[in-house]
Amino acid sequence: MQVNLFTGNLAGPPELLGVGEKAVCRFTLIDNEYVGKDANQEPQFRKVAVQFAAFGSDATRIHKHCRTGDQLIVHWQLRNNNYEQEGKPVYSYNFNVREVVFGAPGAEKRAEFERQAAG
Repeated sequence: MQVNLFTGNLAGPPELLGVGEKAVCRFTLIDNEYVGKDANQEPQFRKVAVQFAAFGSDATRIHKHCRTGDQLIVHWQLRNNNYEQEGKPVYSYNFNVREVVFGAPGAEKRAEFERQAAG
């Protein structure tokens, strides 16, 4: 089984479906990937966005504690998500969270902290 690592910032609020062990949280992380230098030797980057799915207690924890812009470090596994639609097979993949570590808070959460500290 191959497990991978991705570090990025939440593109929007995490979405939670279900509760308890049946909970599923879907979220998108964005990171800037270095792609080389331009003609003026300036570094160039491209945005990489990956949609993830977390399950059970990880899903609940992410939904409860994470805000847009927060950094997450995700250990993930690629899983098949094959199904039939209108009698035809559809082949797709899910990026499933195996483990998540909360990184630096984003602007939204920092503002929450400031409001809490102020009063």
